[in-house]
Amino acid sequence: MKYHSTNKNCKSRTFKHALLKGLANDKGLFMPDHVPRLSSEEIDSFRHMKYHEIAFNVLYKFLKRDIPKDVLKLIIDEAYNFPVPIEEVYHNVYILRLDQGPTLSFKDFAARLMARLMNYYLKEENKKIIILVATSGDTGSAIADAYFDQDNTEVIILFPKNEVSSIQRKQMTTYGRNIYTIALEGKFDDCQNFVKKAFSDVELNYLNLSSANSINIGRLLPQIVYYFYAFSRIDSKEIVFSVPSGNFGNLMGGIIARTMGLPVKKFIVAVNENDEFVRFFQSTKYKPIIPSINCISNAMNVGNPSNFTRLIELYGGHMSEKGKMIVLPDIKKIHNDFFPVSVTDQNTILTIQKVYKKYNTIVEPHGAVAWKGVEKYLEKYPDERVPIVSLETAHPSKFPSQLEKLYIKLKKPYTLVKLEQKEEVNFSKMKNNYTKFKNYLKKLKNNDKKI
Repeated sequence: MKYHSTNKNCKSRTFKHALLKGLANDKGLFMPDHVPRLSSEEIDSFRHMKYHEIAFNVLYKFLKRDIPKDVLKLIIDEAYNFPVPIEEVYHNVYILRLDQGPTLSFKDFAARLMARLMNYYLKEENKKIIILVATSGDTGSAIADAYFDQDNTEVIILFPKNEVSSIQRKQMTTYGRNIYTIALEGKFDDCQNFVKKAFSDVELNYLNLSSANSINIGRLLPQIVYYFYAFSRIDSKEIVFSVPSGNFGNLMGGIIARTMGLPVKKFIVAVNENDEFVRFFQSTKYKPIIPSINCISNAMNVGNPSNFTRLIELYGGHMSEKGKMIVLPDIKKIHNDFFPVSVTDQNTILTIQKVYKKYNTIVEPHGAVAWKGVEKYLEKYPDERVPIVSLETAHPSKFPSQLEKLYIKLKKPYTLVKLEQKEEVNFSKMKNNYTKFKNYLKKLKNNDKKI
């Protein structure tokens, strides 16, 4: 399996290269040259497997020529040692809780596997890298936890200073050692642009930079798995997913699962007020939202989703990393496969309250956006008989201020109680200036611990 750039201006590379490099030389994102298929018999066999077993069977299709079978199995078994609950809230409508990992976020699924895959290759080559991460919420904490104390990597995490919760911030800033965090005076898109600029900055080539954002193919592949897992736990021949979407990595995992043969009838693409995809769906004209809108579902505050270029490619189109549409995708097929919904903050809050009162179920802001998507979908298709799975991507306890306003009490998981006692280390604040960030990187390479 080789991986090419969505910008199509450089040759296809191995998985190892794509994983360690993060971004292609032409600033495009890596995509597999072809998507392998699973037979209906293989998919049916997943009903009798545990999560890590399904993960091995799905990912081996991509990686069988890159990593020894026994090594891959061991890596996957170590990565997925936590529960993945799926709850039927009412008839044929489910919540898939992807919030039981060590940082209580769905990002743990990708980060834990990616860190282990990288570590395998870095040890093999006796190589060290610096990983750059832009986060609007939960990515940073998942990456910090997954890479903490690894000898072969140093991790720098950028997040928008005023757009993450205090819990999300402390989940990134309390590790120390090889984990560094920067609170940027800007938006998530500014953080993401800094990362992309650094990759294409020839003066920084000597740093061996890599990315752990969802732009990295190592983040994308693991996200395919939980769609197969959800389907395996529901007795149905078809399924609908409602996916809370920001940078579109989560959705892309589902789209690739569908391309592999998973019988997905429709993806409900649930976004907050950053509704660039909804507008594109309606008009076929794509226009990034700059600056992105600050919503309470903060991990989705993305005005120009990086992974949208991957979506456009899979549907036969071509879009640059800056959001310029070069070739339109198959609009008819997009209309057939997706149901986009934009949810305001007000409706997000009302949905949290409604789900709690009506079903005695607690969802957090991102899960509430997905749930509202389900409601909108059922308003349009009231006779739908296909099971619908709404993705809950973060633990509600990570958003106490929102729940407290609605008089919803939730016992804190032990990991968050423990977090309160930790101090923030290797933590900096920075103005929105790329030169300052560039100098920061150079100092880190020179082992200047005063950064």
